Amino acid sequence: QLQLVESGGGLVQAGGSLRLSCAVSGGTFSNYYMGWFRQAPGKEREFVAQINRGNTYYVDSMKGRFTISRDDAKRTVYLQMNSLKPEDTAVYYCAARWRGTLVAVNEESYSYWGQGTQVTVSS
Repeated sequence: QLQLVESGGGLVQAGGSLRLSCAVSGGTFSNYYMGWFRQAPGKEREFVAQINRGNTYYVDSMKGRFTISRDDAKRTVYLQMNSLKPEDTAVYYCAARWRGTLVAVNEESYSYWGQGTQVTVSS
């Protein structure tokens, strides 16, 4: 069983940056592929980015602005978010899945979830 705890959310002005962190405990971290999702008010949760052993995959709208990375020694995955827009306002969730399919963008592929961290971007 994995436990995931996100941090780093907050209030930022449009154009600003935030770095989210997700600390993972339990299990062998390197055996899991990690993803970030987000859910805006009144909307369904959506895929943001994922990282497997070292390769990354992003939703097109976030390419160039968001960067996902992982530090296996620290058992932590990060989401660096730059040039933030008001429409990026959402609760951001970290998720983990057992290694397998190299890319997975659907929620059902992920077995473990954090509690979420709020990101609010003001205009």
